[in-house]
Amino acid sequence: MTEATPGTRLQGKVAVILGAGQGPGEGLGNGRATAIRFAQEGAKVLAVDRDLASAEETAAMAGREGGECAAFEADVTREALPPASIAAAHRRWGRIDILHYNVGISIAGGDASPLEITEEAFDRISAINLRGCVMACKHVLPIMRQQQAGAITAISSVAAWADHPNVAYKATKAAMIAVIQQLAIQNARYGIRANVILPGLIDTPMAVDTRVRHFGRPRADVAAERDAKVPLRGRMGSAWDVANAALFLASDEASFITGVALPVDGGALVR
Repeated sequence: MTEATPGTRLQGKVAVILGAGQGPGEGLGNGRATAIRFAQEGAKVLAVDRDLASAEETAAMAGREGGECAAFEADVTREALPPASIAAAHRRWGRIDILHYNVGISIAGGDASPLEITEEAFDRISAINLRGCVMACKHVLPIMRQQQAGAITAISSVAAWADHPNVAYKATKAAMIAVIQQLAIQNARYGIRANVILPGLIDTPMAVDTRVRHFGRPRADVAAERDAKVPLRGRMGSAWDVANAALFLASDEASFITGVALPVDGGALVR
């Protein structure tokens, strides 16, 4: 499935991944790739998604790679459900070492420019991209504090720092960085680390196929247009690039790293 070989970088750790399924389209999404990589490296993974069938598909793929991965259905816009997933993982495995928040929408949620955005779209995108992250952290922090250890990783976007046409996505992804930095400094004394990943142009169903459906363009044209914007090798990254960054930040190799916003963007922010 991947060029990676199974390892032990997360051996014995328990990870909850919110947004571990994916929508329709070609290739692999960031959340699914991360669940598989975590499982490959020895973690016990709860793959959480609002689409249970998609989460179950992720769990099956991780299982074929030799990992232990269970599926759980939860909608991050309903506060009771993310903590239910955290509680389920805690009951099943007795601890939670990693919380990975990979949920987010933009165009599919009606995002638009500041002149065109509707209140409904802004509120929905904010609830999914930002409020869901805060609420998930709210419920995992007591467990991690009691353990005196834990790693929180969240997926933001280079849109937080770069020119971006849609206001809700940019605003929520920028706010996520601030939230993670706040969590990092306020929980450092408990041994909890919190970091955020800023993907650039990545070839995933959400990033590419959503645009194909929204704009009615051939996928090859959308992909080629995105490839041309990437400085490094002139092509988009893959979900494995994001998953490998998440793996590093969740692992003990990053034990002295907290409060960091890590671009995974092929040099886009440098330009």
